[in-house]
Amino acid sequence: MPKSARKSSFTSKKQRRLARAERRKNYQWVFIHGKQVKIKRPPTIEGMDVDEFILRNADPIFLQQNEMWEYLELNKE
Repeated sequence: MPKSARKSSFTSKKQRRLARAERRKNYQWVFIHGKQVKIKRPPTIEGMDVDEFILRNADPIFLQQNEMWEYLELNKE
């Protein structure tokens, strides 16, 4: 008669659940060439894409220093 499987303890179940949540936070599943693959999530700041965050919150000096001239709004006065 085969040995019965040992039940997982509460702590090991909790560790596994936390590890799964961490992986979901860092990776996402997408389809590439008809196959499902796991890729790293793009970085975000406060839930926004990094580029969008910079465009919303950057001052003209920052944009000038980082050569983002196309995003500068010129005052036509």
